[in-house]
Amino acid sequence: MTLTQDLKSDFKMIALVVLIATASLLRVGSATAAGTETLTVAGGCFWCVESDFESVPGVIEAVSGYTGGSAKDPTYKQVTAGGTGHYEAVQITFDPAKVSREQLLTMFFRSVDPTDAGGQFCDRGDSYRTAIFVSNSGEKDLADRIKADAQSALGQQIVTPILSESTFYPAEAYHQDYYKGSKLVFTRFGPKRQASAYKAYRNACGRDQRVKQLWGDDAPFGGS
Repeated sequence: MTLTQDLKSDFKMIALVVLIATASLLRVGSATAAGTETLTVAGGCFWCVESDFESVPGVIEAVSGYTGGSAKDPTYKQVTAGGTGHYEAVQITFDPAKVSREQLLTMFFRSVDPTDAGGQFCDRGDSYRTAIFVSNSGEKDLADRIKADAQSALGQQIVTPILSESTFYPAEAYHQDYYKGSKLVFTRFGPKRQASAYKAYRNACGRDQRVKQLWGDDAPFGGS
């Protein structure tokens, strides 16, 4: 075998090793992706819903966004002004081996005021209403059952609809993880870091107070 043939043989061997390694990495990535699920809910201010559910063991991330409407690539200003049909929503990615969809739905109902058809707490209007979004009949049946259980436990009519999943548009970057941000912002409470501004807003809005009034010790989150 000549030197040129040796080099060609070595090159083919290296290429084969790289190909096998790449395929292995892709299989691992696919397996990881296949091991997660998503749940999309609307519970009023998406900062609060994101903050609550990112504290749950087994939740990988929660992304604030908009869904349920007709407008493409809506902005926060458009959605909150009304007319787009979109809800402020949060898409929760979770590991079902650590926390189930049933557990997350049970927590969701007990973290909002599901009796309010006009918004949530101090935030009023269609974009702040509650909703659960499902992608198939199995998810719908589960959501309906958890809703019925929550209604029985609460002893009041729950108005939160179970809706078919539609395109989810992530909100603007400044909304993501707002509750733990450090950027200086100007608010009605004066200049504050995002995390402090969020806490001041949440307290003034009465979210935790109302949830506690409704659900008592069953309320899963105490604010953050």
